[in-house]
Amino acid sequence: MSQRDSVTWNTLLAGYARDGHAREAIAMFWRMMKAGEVPDRPIFTSVLKACTSIADTEQGKKVHTHVIKYGFGSNVTVGRVLVDMYTKCHCRLDARQVFDKMSERDVVSWTSMIAGYAQNGNAEEALELFCQMRWADVEPNEYTFSSALAAITSQAALKKGEQFHALIVKIGLESALCVGNALLTLYAKCKHVEDAYKVFEKLPERNIVSWNAMNAGYAQNGYGVDALKIFCKMQQVGMKANESSLSSALKGCASLGELECSTQFHAYAIKTGFEVDVCVGTALVDMYSKCGLMVDARKLFHKISERNVVSWTAVISGYVQNAQSEEALNLFCQMQGENIKLNEFTFSTILGACASLKALEQGKQIHGHTIKTGFETFESMGSALVTMYAKSENISDASKVFNKLHQPDFISWTAMISGYAWNGYGEEALNLFCEMHQANLMPNEFTFASALGACAIQAAAIESGKQVHACTIKTGYQSFVCVASSLVTMYAKCGNIEAANKVFEKMHERDVVCWNAMITGYAQHGQGVEALRIFDQMQEASVKPDHITFVGVLSACSHVGFVDEGHKFFSSMIEQHHITPTSDHYACIVDLICRAGRLDEARDFINNMPIKATSTLWRTLLGACRVYGNMELGKYAAECILELEPHDSAAYVLLSNIYSAVGMWDDRTKVRKLMEDRGVKKATGYTWIEVNNKVHTFVAKDRSHSQTTEIYLKLEQLAGQMKEEGYVPDKNFVLHDIEEEQKEQFLFHHSEKLAIAFGLISTPPGTPIQIVKNLRVCGDCHDATKFISKIVGREIVVRDANRFHHFKDGLCSCRNYW
Repeated sequence: MSQRDSVTWNTLLAGYARDGHAREAIAMFWRMMKAGEVPDRPIFTSVLKACTSIADTEQGKKVHTHVIKYGFGSNVTVGRVLVDMYTKCHCRLDARQVFDKMSERDVVSWTSMIAGYAQNGNAEEALELFCQMRWADVEPNEYTFSSALAAITSQAALKKGEQFHALIVKIGLESALCVGNALLTLYAKCKHVEDAYKVFEKLPERNIVSWNAMNAGYAQNGYGVDALKIFCKMQQVGMKANESSLSSALKGCASLGELECSTQFHAYAIKTGFEVDVCVGTALVDMYSKCGLMVDARKLFHKISERNVVSWTAVISGYVQNAQSEEALNLFCQMQGENIKLNEFTFSTILGACASLKALEQGKQIHGHTIKTGFETFESMGSALVTMYAKSENISDASKVFNKLHQPDFISWTAMISGYAWNGYGEEALNLFCEMHQANLMPNEFTFASALGACAIQAAAIESGKQVHACTIKTGYQSFVCVASSLVTMYAKCGNIEAANKVFEKMHERDVVCWNAMITGYAQHGQGVEALRIFDQMQEASVKPDHITFVGVLSACSHVGFVDEGHKFFSSMIEQHHITPTSDHYACIVDLICRAGRLDEARDFINNMPIKATSTLWRTLLGACRVYGNMELGKYAAECILELEPHDSAAYVLLSNIYSAVGMWDDRTKVRKLMEDRGVKKATGYTWIEVNNKVHTFVAKDRSHSQTTEIYLKLEQLAGQMKEEGYVPDKNFVLHDIEEEQKEQFLFHHSEKLAIAFGLISTPPGTPIQIVKNLRVCGDCHDATKFISKIVGREIVVRDANRFHHFKDGLCSCRNYW
């Protein structure tokens, strides 16, 4: 074949490849081979580029055999194209074999191989090859650096990135556009948005990639306003936005949750024809989801021309975020029916839906699916599985998943700590927090919040809470909103409302969770007026209240007897704030009415509610019937509870208390017999007190304590002093038909009194005493504690199952209604 013929073949081949007709180019190559023509270097490079453009590895490997056959296996130019083809077709080992056999490697060959490793997720190999390139005295160019930076970005390795940045400046490539784009992407990925913007500002020229990288950096790191500013600035300088630009702007809108802004960008997407694009459509779905508009999000989802795993995951995530987890599970089933290949984010999202529904069986099935598909070992999956099992109250399996993790990250540690706390295992949560510290893993703000939550639920754990608080100060996390909110809740639940208020007052930034924590804290401590004052401040600060806010506000009204005010708040919640009442809100109103002694009105309110009454509401009424001695209505309330929850021990106990109080021992016996027949056991009452960092536990008539003799002697001493002050034991709280003298002795050996006596003999005079009871405090113990506080001149704080009681100078903060 003449030289002219060879050039002709190559011209035709290259032309087809260049014009996007790769198949025709490959077919022409095989026609040429069939005709017995001998290919040269340009022909091989053209046909290999055609194979690369359509990612046809099979054809590429066939051409590769002819490359070797005709002696071009060690040719630098052909080798470079082969490396490029194999790396872009994700054939990493084939690419490396070609690369290693090349007799000569120029900067393009090295860069192709480094880029291939980076693009295929082999960051360490990419960086190792970069080092080998420098040892081989091959000077990297701007494309080499941008590929190496891509590898570093995938690791979010900030320190490495900074070292490379210094080398880039030294070599003088900082102004290269592809290097600048790679640097600002790296800094944005590492959450150093300010450094990213500095790189962006220094770029001598910017292309669409630069603008999009900066826009995405702001959007992904929660800087919604800045993302929108960059998008507008981009328009002003005449840079035409593409799908990626608009997607980032929409993410900025989503992070702000501003509906007006969102609809404007949606209109822009329609105008530019991007609405049906999968990338933009998915961002629109996410945006409307975050604005709480799932109907609109679903409509947009169906408009997307080619839905992929990301768009399906976005709409499923939207349903989970908007507390519509059942719909999320339905959509997940549809997604599987359409044979969409799932990724780790889909699995972690749907596991979140199972967690919120406590759908343990479905969660287990999805867990099995993650094992089958190989996703179980992914880092994000570990924390999602732990959370699902923990929220489904299966702490054993949550612990098994956690213990199987090869190297759990701080997210998995936090999930497990939170899981223990959610399930009432405060001590285990704090032990794990200590283990995490010993493993040299730095807790983040969410870890600290979880550890503080564990302190809040653990009996008498204020000292542990103080230690965690000290750690947050040392690490600088005390100023984070979620940590400060958890501190407020921890101190409030541990009985120190003054410390809670100090933390609250020092906060520079407060979200609705912080305000709710303080309002709820004051309400639980019976300081309703203070709770309502905080609510007024919240409104003045233009923070929108949520359903939890109003539970705290209504509870505050209830504790201080503000019946009319409570009704007004309830109405404003519905009419002004457009919050639909839940059973918790209705329970607060029932409690409010009951405290005013209007029991028949409370019964009618429950029966006329637009939602089905829960056992909690009837239990509130039953408790009020005990206080006011309304036996008939109490019996009716108990029947309603037992119809809903036949094994609720509290209902049986309260009803038997009512019968005991009026001396109806036969009826009381029948209730207890019914409990026995149905296998219902009365919860044992425990009281805890912490002295010198050790928790001491007491039950009624307890004689197991090492200082039992001193405790009972102190009780005898107090009994005499209290009677002199006018104390009369309330024998209605003795639930046994026994002699009067025995009743008095039985009352004085209740767990609350034992714990108080121990506190008095074990702590310095004048210091406050705090005890915790797992059940509602006994009425006689409540009266007795008022006398004790006056006699000993000490404040006594009692935390029971319902609230805090602050006893001082013979008075209680609950005003004798709890």
